Amino acid sequence: MVDELDWQRISDELGIQGHAVISRLLEPEQCRSLVDLYADQALFRSRVIMSRHGYGKGEYQYFKYPLPELIASLRTSLYPHLAPIANRWNELLKIDVRFPNAHKDFIERCHAAGQLRPTPLLLQYQAGDYNCLHQDLYGEHVFPLQIAILLSQPGRDFTGGEFILTEQRPRMQSRAEVVPLAQGDAVVFAVHHRPAQGTRGIYRVNMRHGVSRLRSGRRHTLGVIFHDAA
Repeated sequence: MVDELDWQRISDELGIQGHAVISRLLEPEQCRSLVDLYADQALFRSRVIMSRHGYGKGEYQYFKYPLPELIASLRTSLYPHLAPIANRWNELLKIDVRFPNAHKDFIERCHAAGQLRPTPLLLQYQAGDYNCLHQDLYGEHVFPLQIAILLSQPGRDFTGGEFILTEQRPRMQSRAEVVPLAQGDAVVFAVHHRPAQGTRGIYRVNMRHGVSRLRSGRRHTLGVIFHDAA
C-alpha cells in the first residue's frame, strides 16, 4: 500500500504548501483497533495531560518499545519515501545533515546521541479540548517530516477538532490553513521548517501545527514521528 502511493504528488504538495494528504492510509477497522489500544497502559511509556503543561486541553500517550506491529510497520515503510524529500529540503536550505535510506539506520543515529525514547503517540480529545500550535522536536536529531492519522470519523464521532497548520514567512504575518481529514486519512507535514521559493531564491518557512477546539464527541489521532526523544 505505502509503496503504491503517488509519492511524486506528495513530494510536490509538500514543496508547495508544507503538507500533503494521503487518503485512507488506514482502513476503518485498523483505526478502531488503534483507538482500542489507548486503554492498555502496558503499551505506553508516559501519559501527558495537556492542560498541566500549557499545551492545550486533552491528553496523549507515547508508546514504548517494542511498538505495536502496525505502528512499527508504518514508521519503517513510510520513512524511505520521505527521506529523499527531507534530504532535498536540507540541500535547498544549505543544511549539512543528510538522512540514511533506512529508518533503522536513522534510529541508530538518534540512539547514539542519547535519543532513546520512542515518539509515536496516540492523542485523545473530548468536547472543549484543543491542541496549541507547536513543533515536535525532542532532541538534536530531528527528521523534518511527520505524519498524523485521524482515527475517528468526523461528524459521527466528533465535531470541530480540525487539524491546523501555520507558517511564518520572514517579515510577513503568519498564514493558517485547515486541513480536512476523514477517518483513516493521513497528513504529512513539516515538523519545524521547509524551503520556499521567493523572488530572491530559497528561504526558510517556520511551521507549527495544532488542533482546533472540539465541539462534541471524542477524537483520536495517531502521530508518527520518525526521530526518537532525548
